[in-house]
Amino acid sequence: MGGCAALWIAADALAAAAATRDDPRDWLARTDQALSNRNYEGVFVHEHAGESETLRVIHRVDSDGVAERLLSMDGSGREFIRKGTQLICYLPDQRTVLVEKSPDSALLLSGLPRIDATSAGQYQVKELARTRVSGRDARVIAITPMDQLRYGYRVWIDEATAMPLKTQLRDSRGGVLEQIVFTSLNMLSHIPNAELEPGIDAHGYRWVRRDADPVDARSLSVSWEANALPPGFRMTASARQMLPAGPVEHLVFSDGLASVSVFIEIGRASGAEPGKDDAATLGTSSAYSTVVQGYRVTAVGEVPPETVRVIAQSIRNAGPAPGPSESVSSSTMAPSLGPRARAGANDGLDASGGASPSIFNGPALDNPATSPGGRGLGADRPAFGNAGGLGGLGAPGGPPAGGPGKH
Repeated sequence: MGGCAALWIAADALAAAAATRDDPRDWLARTDQALSNRNYEGVFVHEHAGESETLRVIHRVDSDGVAERLLSMDGSGREFIRKGTQLICYLPDQRTVLVEKSPDSALLLSGLPRIDATSAGQYQVKELARTRVSGRDARVIAITPMDQLRYGYRVWIDEATAMPLKTQLRDSRGGVLEQIVFTSLNMLSHIPNAELEPGIDAHGYRWVRRDADPVDARSLSVSWEANALPPGFRMTASARQMLPAGPVEHLVFSDGLASVSVFIEIGRASGAEPGKDDAATLGTSSAYSTVVQGYRVTAVGEVPPETVRVIAQSIRNAGPAPGPSESVSSSTMAPSLGPRARAGANDGLDASGGASPSIFNGPALDNPATSPGGRGLGADRPAFGNAGGLGGLGAPGGPPAGGPGKH
């Protein structure tokens, strides 16, 4: 009887372990780890707003840390190379090279959304029928929002490597807003240094550097708050910064998956006129600008239009407004860098915060024309050029994307 009991317990333990391995949340976590910790090289097609672009990604992890290279195989041939904390963006159509600091965790091909206690009540996560993608067996994970205030996701995960073979961003009706599909993917034991060097001769290019350390948002006092936020959203970060247009406070609100950035023009209260609200939506990005207590407040994010409107209108001054002298960081660069750039034509609107689950990261610079998908629309992932990426929305020129102090 003792032997039977031991076998019963062992069988229960094996069943529990198998159930854990088959949990869709566990597959998402494994995929996130695979993207971060394995050597790989692949080619994928990014489709957005009726446009498509082919890109190649190379990712290496060794004793020196993480090194990555992302290059567009269409159009102007832009390249993005990250080694340790340095991110270099080669823009041959602009004859410009941008250099900035990037935290070690900021992958060019980012991890997938993680469902935690914060976001669990806002999304349903389940596994769909297994299928094949590019000749590989794949698990299909659906992340469906419980309301119409956020977008959903669908991920096809390679059973053998836990790498994402296909990723979709979906609206509340299940329509596909954006898609990434790998056409080839190789897991490599060794990647030579030559594979991580630029293929562009940058001799004679203009070099623009931003080497300042990120602002520690924890040291800043928060003078703004939000009431009546959409369910599940909360403030996750705040920072203050001096931009060419003047001091700006940057707040990030997240439900654990979706993120919205709010930019408040601190030093321009007197020039803000009530009753002049603006809204814009292009592709997956939404923006809404309004006047709150005499301050111009602009919310931007990769969420439905109603979400940015509700968040912008919920902002309230929680204390004395800071003066320009209280700004804690400054940049003399006209094109403010903020490197979460979507590969493709978004619109220069999505400056969503660090929790944004988009699979494509890169340097978000403010002129849409230089995004990796650069079709003149730009995005929350690389775009370079004019300060004031929000145009008529009244946002400050070139606020950084990706969360305060985050790239």
